[in-house]
Amino acid sequence: MTGTAPAPFTADVHRARMTRAAGTAAEAGLAGLLVAPGPDLVWLTGYAPPAETERLTLLVLAPGRDPVLVVPALEAPDAARAAGADALTLRDWTDGTDPYAITAELLDPRGTYGVSDNTWALHLLALQKALPDLSCVALTEALPMLRAVKDPAEVELLAAAAAAADAAFEEIRTMRFSGRREREVGADLAELLRRFGHSRVDFTIVGSGPNGANPHHETGDRVIEPGDMVVLDFGGLKDGYGSDTTRTVHVGEPTEEERRVHDVVRAAQQAGCEAVRPGAACQDVDRAARAVIIEAGYGEYFIHRTGHGIGVTTHEPPYMIEGEEQPLVPGMCFSVEPGIYLPGRFGVRIEDIVTVTEDGGRRLNDTTRDMVLVD
Repeated sequence: MTGTAPAPFTADVHRARMTRAAGTAAEAGLAGLLVAPGPDLVWLTGYAPPAETERLTLLVLAPGRDPVLVVPALEAPDAARAAGADALTLRDWTDGTDPYAITAELLDPRGTYGVSDNTWALHLLALQKALPDLSCVALTEALPMLRAVKDPAEVELLAAAAAAADAAFEEIRTMRFSGRREREVGADLAELLRRFGHSRVDFTIVGSGPNGANPHHETGDRVIEPGDMVVLDFGGLKDGYGSDTTRTVHVGEPTEEERRVHDVVRAAQQAGCEAVRPGAACQDVDRAARAVIIEAGYGEYFIHRTGHGIGVTTHEPPYMIEGEEQPLVPGMCFSVEPGIYLPGRFGVRIEDIVTVTEDGGRRLNDTTRDMVLVD
């Protein structure tokens, strides 16, 4: 399942991404973008700096100008080896010099820039001190769809990550649940994700019995018992792209009510997936899934949005939520994950990653959505 790692994206791919980002910034009325270490920098340049450091690393993008990466001299050799290095200019700085003055020379002193969400306040405040008339807006607010539309290679990386998560589920469903603590099952899930090629595990939610009624339950020491419904929500990064899937299993035979609730969630998830098509609004996916749950009488127990985007992070725009009128575009990838949560009793959630195709949607997760019985 781990196989051979895919080839990195080429400098031409990164050049095209940076050019498109700068152009999109101009269309939004921005002078450019300032991108600090984090997922945006990796996506744009292929460069992931060393562990967090107080030294300034910043990509400056502006329409009609070559991209410039301001980088500490001691890290410049690593930056020069990044996949996108040939598509940008490196401006290194040494300890004892002022990196903010170097960066200020690259900026319109009265311009408004989109700033990546990961930018440290330390750096942004220092830039604003050097350029008092500089204005900044959050990149997620200014350009929320920057990474939303994936190219075919990205979609296949997401599909491979989904397949690895599916393989982890197929293994975990054969293991014993009863008599074990949630955190033990969670540890098994994390190990399985790594075995099937994940380099990073972001979360392994194991919500048993009443804990399953908390959508983001912190996997804990509760001992799983016969008769428990168990929500399994897990994912991470494989080859730089995310997985995120949820299945709800039952220890032993379920009650009639538990089956009914699971069937409602499964029907809602199906309706949400069927609503995916180019031109539909993000909120249409939420409405389709939510309508099924409301009709069944459980509307007040569906307490979160229906989905979120996924890519080089496991949660990113677009969001499948009422009020989000962003049209779906081929290449967008996001979760469809309705749920019902009965406080103090149990919860059910079913989640797949879906990509928008030219004529509908394609699920990237393939494991059964029927209720799985475990020991």
